[in-house]
Amino acid sequence: MANEELARQILQVVGPKGNVRQASHCMTRLRLVLENQDVDREALKKLPGVMGVNQAGPELQIILGPGKATQVTDAFNALLQEPEQGAEAAGTAETELERPKATGFPQGEVGDGRALHEAIRAKNATPAKLFLKRISGIFVPLIPGFIGCGLLTGILNIVRRLDPVLARNVAFQILGLAGNTVFWGMNLFVGWNAAKEFGGSPVLGGALGALISHPGLSGILLNGQALTPGRGGVVAVLIVAALGAQLEKKLHKIVPEALDLFLTPFLVLGIMAFATLYVFQPLGGFIAEGIGYGATEAVARGGALTGFLLGGTFLPLVMLGVHQGLTPIHAQLIAQYGYTILLPILAMAGGGQVGAAAAVYLKTKDPDVKKVVASALPVGLMGVGEPLIYGVTLPLGRPFIGACIGGALGGAVQAAFQVGAGALGISGLPLAPSTTHVTAYLAGLAVSYVGGFIATWVMGFEDPVSHGTSAE
Repeated sequence: MANEELARQILQVVGPKGNVRQASHCMTRLRLVLENQDVDREALKKLPGVMGVNQAGPELQIILGPGKATQVTDAFNALLQEPEQGAEAAGTAETELERPKATGFPQGEVGDGRALHEAIRAKNATPAKLFLKRISGIFVPLIPGFIGCGLLTGILNIVRRLDPVLARNVAFQILGLAGNTVFWGMNLFVGWNAAKEFGGSPVLGGALGALISHPGLSGILLNGQALTPGRGGVVAVLIVAALGAQLEKKLHKIVPEALDLFLTPFLVLGIMAFATLYVFQPLGGFIAEGIGYGATEAVARGGALTGFLLGGTFLPLVMLGVHQGLTPIHAQLIAQYGYTILLPILAMAGGGQVGAAAAVYLKTKDPDVKKVVASALPVGLMGVGEPLIYGVTLPLGRPFIGACIGGALGGAVQAAFQVGAGALGISGLPLAPSTTHVTAYLAGLAVSYVGGFIATWVMGFEDPVSHGTSAE
């Protein structure tokens, strides 16, 4: 099915258009915020190209896969912008009047849909879910930069090991500089997105992030000690950008309109500059150093056992869509050490999925299951696991457990060799060039493939084509 037609089919299920409050996407999912979330999810799952449906707080998430999610979302938003005409408009208007009545609200009452939406949001908007949604909103837009710079840096590191003379080449040096840019400017990007996410002016959040990174801090003494540019990293930036946004919103309410344009940003930067350097940068530094110490010590002391536990429990986090909450931790570790020691471990969960899916492909007699595996397996090898989760392993049950076992075994190998990664937003085979120990990473990935395959093969599963007969 073409992406435009798939978007139209999805809208037919979740519509009418007035029922859609917001349509956005991440790397693999169309994310919808609906007035009335009581839609036919089974009908969505049956659409060709839809690999799964998940509810995450106020969002209905439709798993489509990388690339396709972006194109379907664009087509979906284009459909929302199309004007209603003739009978279609009349039908939509009639539906809009009838829908509130069906949900228990008086017919025709103004704001019925909004009231229903707010009730649904109140039910689902737990603090933890809202926090993770905001974290995702801050870091997901940065992932292409993390991927590009991380891969570029990783490939250059491999080339440098093979031929150190090339490191003196001008072109090599320019590419090396380009590969470092997103990490060099990370505080600015995070500050910009954090302020935007918390309702403030993005440029003020970026300015506060730049303040934390400013090289001129080293020339300022506080309590007899020179300030450290960049101390606190991502953690400090998140704190000051969020608080700066809250301060800005309060000032908008009390500063006279005639002075608001000039006085509010002046006060935000002036107040937050002192608060940042005296309070929040030291606090962020303490938290960031604690995160770095805790993560590295857990892997160093726990070794293979820590990797086994982390690798084996990561798939449920991906399934629930909360894995984006780990992105700030990865970013902080890269800022502190130049690599994250957690990502290679967690990436093994995807390897377990690949092995489990391969076992399903060889065991199943259902042509539809084989077709789903064949389409989802290539992106699984590239580190995108949602299609395999929702399309293959989770619906079949035991293969999901097999995938977790494969991820645990691969994670044990990564932790035993303490493999780090200098990139974010990727896993699977593409992560290899950016790791600190490519051979060990690939060995762990192979272990996760084999472990997931054997565990799934031994446990078996209920083959859909056999109507309950176990594919042992």
